Amino acid sequence: MKIGIPRGLFYYYFSDLWISFFEKLNISYIISPETNKEIKELGNKYSTDEMCLSLKNYIGHVAYLSRYCDVILVPRIDDFGKYEQTCTNFMACYDIVNNLFDVKVLDYNISLSSHDTLYKGMKRIGKFFGKSNKDIRRAFLCATIKSNKLNKVRIIDNINRLNLTGKKILLVSHSYNTYDSTIGKPVIDYLEKLGCIVIYSDLFDKAACRRKSLELSPDIYWKYSKESIGSIALCGDKIDGIIFLSVFPCGLDSLVNELVIRKINKKCLNLVIDDMDAFAGIETRLESFVEIV
Repeated sequence: MKIGIPRGLFYYYFSDLWISFFEKLNISYIISPETNKEIKELGNKYSTDEMCLSLKNYIGHVAYLSRYCDVILVPRIDDFGKYEQTCTNFMACYDIVNNLFDVKVLDYNISLSSHDTLYKGMKRIGKFFGKSNKDIRRAFLCATIKSNKLNKVRIIDNINRLNLTGKKILLVSHSYNTYDSTIGKPVIDYLEKLGCIVIYSDLFDKAACRRKSLELSPDIYWKYSKESIGSIALCGDKIDGIIFLSVFPCGLDSLVNELVIRKINKKCLNLVIDDMDAFAGIETRLESFVEIV
């Protein structure tokens, strides 16, 4: 039996742990390719107009995988604590996928307020594949250690980039947007082409970012939004400009980004990506922003 992992949303937060966990337990898996034209078309086919671009792409990845695997991994993530909520899409994905596609969905819950931990979720998956408690526990521990080490290396590299000489631009964006090949990567590539050093908001110590986010707003209760805006206060004067990258029509970012822009004294650009293919307009805005910086 082969498990499918959609390269969207949850993938950019848990892929290191998932892959290491599956490999340790000898569970076969397949990851969908980077977002491309076919996947975007599949996403638009099965999505509604009200869905954000990131969710549309995720659905496209699920549609692609449904032809190549036996089960698809779609977690249901509610919260990481009372004041650490996630986007409603992270809760709704399981039901959306289950109702759209005739494919078996392998799910688990994360809701710390209800005592549903990540370990319980991974244990559920291990049990589904007939693994013993001992093997599951060992695999989870190894996967956690490995994913933490990989993340630490990325954080160190990101912090080191702050000390380089050049125009340093902080990209404030959710991981699933930053590293998507049709959303964040073209923006990053063009900024580097213009000679900028890109600093990533998601590659800092998460707890430190959440504490720093209180300086900009004590009322935000979305975990990933806190971590994004907290990086602004964490970087301080080491950055020359800030780009807020979001997708249309993201409810969280439309509120949080506008709130933060009014409170910071930095040159910034609010860039909203939709599902149109043209990149020329974005290039013009990036060139103008870099020139201002």
